[in-house]
Amino acid sequence: MSATTPLRAGVIGLGWAGQQHMQGYLEAANAELVAICGQEGDVAARLAGQFGVEQTYREVSDLLRDAQLDVVSIATPTSLHAPMAIAALDAGVHVLSEKPIAENAATAAMMVAAARRNDRVLEVSYNHRRRGVVTALKQAIDDGMLGKIYYAKAGWVRRQGIPGLGTWFTRKDSAGGGPFMDIGVHMVDMALHLLGEPGVSAVSANTYAEFGPRGLGGSTGYRGTSAGTTDYEVEDLATAFCRLDDGGTLVVEASWAQWVPHDLCFVDLYGSEAGAHLQWGSPTSGDGGELVIMTDVQGRPAEIRPQIPANGGHSACVAEFCDLVLSGDRQGVDGSLSLTRAGLIDAAYASAAQQREVLTTQPEIG
Repeated sequence: MSATTPLRAGVIGLGWAGQQHMQGYLEAANAELVAICGQEGDVAARLAGQFGVEQTYREVSDLLRDAQLDVVSIATPTSLHAPMAIAALDAGVHVLSEKPIAENAATAAMMVAAARRNDRVLEVSYNHRRRGVVTALKQAIDDGMLGKIYYAKAGWVRRQGIPGLGTWFTRKDSAGGGPFMDIGVHMVDMALHLLGEPGVSAVSANTYAEFGPRGLGGSTGYRGTSAGTTDYEVEDLATAFCRLDDGGTLVVEASWAQWVPHDLCFVDLYGSEAGAHLQWGSPTSGDGGELVIMTDVQGRPAEIRPQIPANGGHSACVAEFCDLVLSGDRQGVDGSLSLTRAGLIDAAYASAAQQREVLTTQPEIG
């Protein structure tokens, strides 16, 4: 690999997320999308034409053996992330995985170990962290505008949005969990990123499944299944109270189906000098979102609305990943940050199951 030769890139997974990664490699100045992999041959052929890819594969082993890849994105069901990532890392290929990193922290730790023993980059695509409102708020925090942040709330709630009732999304062995694992991980990542990556010492959580087991709450256009479906094994609402090592508190809420006025993503931060509220997805904020910082100016209540840069999305994740690979710097890019997210999620599910507060732990990395 060199700065003048494009990275040979592949994508495993042909769904929406995989296609976002394909587009990201097309837009990256230092990468070339050379291969895609998936079980749906007709879909692979169509996407190969759409993205100008010459090589298509059904099996990951064939892709890793024959495509001569430098980097690969993995956009498959959660339970497949680890075996595919470990195989790629052991083959000397740098990996960008879709979120969450894995179905639990123990499995994620095996991915981190593979990245370390092969001196390869392992990153996870948290595309919502690249939103303009998040970038602007992070800059305000780094500039000291909020002072010491002691309390934070973050959530992604849906009125009706269970993704694929009866598919891998709603089976615990393939998904690892419900909305807390699927979309809550975005808000966990975003909040900890904004807070400066404090450690999480303990979690007290609860989960509910009031819609999915009755065949309700499916994404728009879904007509429902018979009541009492056996294909729904996860929650449709989760809430978690997280104690931070710096004395602060983080509360996270995630739902696929809930009696709320509308879908909404939000982060609220409360600091010693100012507070902040960002949101997107509501009828008023739109997809671009809005950010308000609440403070005082000369003793009078004031609101500051920073200028919002453009959203980054998956293309920004892919570009940053390629830059990391070419930089040669392997410090902190082995998936260990995402392992901390997995540990928090494990603790939340354990707390909900045991109905008590649970201390967070990190598995040993071999």
